Amino acid sequence: MKPHAFHPEADGEYAEAAKFYAEVDPELGGRFFEEIESLISDIRRQPGQFPLFDPPIRRHFSSVFAYAVLYAEQPDRVLIVAVMHMKRRPDYWRKRLR
Repeated sequence: MKPHAFHPEADGEYAEAAKFYAEVDPELGGRFFEEIESLISDIRRQPGQFPLFDPPIRRHFSSVFAYAVLYAEQPDRVLIVAVMHMKRRPDYWRKRLR
């Protein structure tokens, strides 16, 4: 399994989304956290499995929440660029690739 790292802004948006769902309902917050962690585990096991979205970025969708994990496979790790809500600002994460 390949190690992973978060872009600092991706880490923040993940925490913000988890906090939002936990404030709505603590159980819902836990389910959100488990879902995103499951997506990350899938990515770490087989980073090349998920489709290229905007090369070199790949995207793995949640089937439970309107979120996707956007990432780039690097030689030594997987870099998570965004934990993205699918209905908001579709291109906001692009500046993180610089």
